[in-house]
Amino acid sequence: MIITIPLVLLLAVAAALLLRFKAVGAGAAVVVALFGFYLANTGAADTVNQLVTAVTGALADAGR
Repeated sequence: MIITIPLVLLLAVAAALLLRFKAVGAGAAVVVALFGFYLANTGAADTVNQLVTAVTGALADAGR
């Protein structure tokens, strides 16, 4: 049985943990989140999506 977890959920958990353990301030977290939203509206969004897909595919193949 394969369980998939959306990358967005993993990133949200990572950001929450960074905030919880004070590794990053709330202001920095907001700036990074806003950067992500604005990046998604640019032409780079497809390239970033392809890169993440390739990396996650390579990690999945390496785990077999």
